[in-house]
Amino acid sequence: MPSLIINGMSCEHCRASVAKAVATVPGVESVEVSLEKKRAAWTEKSPVDIEAVRKAVAAVGFDPE
Repeated sequence: MPSLIINGMSCEHCRASVAKAVATVPGVESVEVSLEKKRAAWTEKSPVDIEAVRKAVAAVGFDPE
């Protein structure tokens, strides 16, 4: 399962915002975001552009590594 470290998440609202952002990226099937691990992971129904995931996360105010 591909994933990214996401900096700046501190609450359930942050987790939900990141999950929603990642879910909008073409090819993403499902998303799991962990506050404890500071990580967003997703399954793919078709190839996903990791740069598109980074941009989607950054657009909602978080710092993807």
